[in-house]
Amino acid sequence: MALFDKYAALIGQFASLEATGYNPFNVSFDTVLSPTEAMIGARRILLFGTNNYLGLTYDRAVIEAAAEATQRLGAGTTGSRVANGSYGTHRQLERHLADFYGRKHGMVFSTGYQANLGILSALAGKDDHLILDADSHASIYDGSRLGHAQVTRFRHNDPADLDNRLRRLADTPGDKIIVVEGIYSMLGDTAPLREFVEVKRKWGAYLVIDEAHSLGVLGRTGRGLAEAAGVEADVDFVVGTFSKSLGGIGGFCVSDMDGFDILRVASRPYMFTASLPPSVVAAVTEALNQLRHRPALRQQLLDNARRFHAGLADLGFNIGPEASPVVSAIMPDPATAFTFWSKLLEAGLYTNVSLPPATPKGLALLRSSVSAAHSRSQIDHAVQLFAETGRAMGLIGDQAAAPPEMRVAAQ
Repeated sequence: MALFDKYAALIGQFASLEATGYNPFNVSFDTVLSPTEAMIGARRILLFGTNNYLGLTYDRAVIEAAAEATQRLGAGTTGSRVANGSYGTHRQLERHLADFYGRKHGMVFSTGYQANLGILSALAGKDDHLILDADSHASIYDGSRLGHAQVTRFRHNDPADLDNRLRRLADTPGDKIIVVEGIYSMLGDTAPLREFVEVKRKWGAYLVIDEAHSLGVLGRTGRGLAEAAGVEADVDFVVGTFSKSLGGIGGFCVSDMDGFDILRVASRPYMFTASLPPSVVAAVTEALNQLRHRPALRQQLLDNARRFHAGLADLGFNIGPEASPVVSAIMPDPATAFTFWSKLLEAGLYTNVSLPPATPKGLALLRSSVSAAHSRSQIDHAVQLFAETGRAMGLIGDQAAAPPEMRVAAQ
């Protein structure tokens, strides 16, 4: 048996994609022009699949901060913070994050994936219990495996099922740690966090919320769903990423929990991964500053998200239940999703194909992400391309919805 025979089914699926002449996993942009446009060969492509929620990747102050830090502190750290030491800017970013969230402690990881991997594996050992929303991100599931905790899943966004699961575990030794997300990355829906908090209090559990897709999006100051729901005091740990609203790479955790710093030696992904380079730390620090002092960015993002969500809904697409920066059109099957994606790309629109097991309930999705940097005309053009492609494939009717300007004015 050959080493990769275990991936025979996956290899077959990949080969079938290659045979069709399009493959969403091999898209390469020759030039990225802005947060909203790129070039593939000589074709200009409108970007609706980048998670660049606040459009800060090309912000002048963010770029200048990264360039200055590289000149002053070098290209990289060449090792972990435990082995090579922390730079002053690492500590500074952690203080800024803790201050932003009104928390005592902050901890920075090299990726958002590692933040979940490192925090969950350190918080819950083999005698503890992680109670996960069934639609949790892969990094949450992987973090639970690394720590060897007992894992219990509850139905997505179902407080009653969470309550039932914790009731069954009430007499079982070990800590119980609930893990939910602010905005779920596939359908863009939010967690019923107030109801989850009530269940958490009832059973004396701990609560971790991953605000990866809700940082910079929800809440009066952009802290995420916990702020928007008014339950920040009941959330024990907030995990997030720098690769969405802050336009960089990296992850973090903030908390008021006493003894928090022991996680720096208990978390293997933190201990054994090279730390973020100075340029990234500086860029993220400035991006966080922009988030805090430019609330208009968040409002523009939400306006764009509502416009795009309404546009696809009015055309008759089956989409997620809430207007958020994540807008997914549910496709009948994976083959249709790939074909739709390909036709959109040929027309000049880049989106994402999302398939099982990454998607809930085995859905095939055409996933788009909206940015504050998108103009109204770009939003409307993307809706138009969805309409033309959907009609050509027989997925929506021939009757056009009202023009975007009329739809938005009517809301």
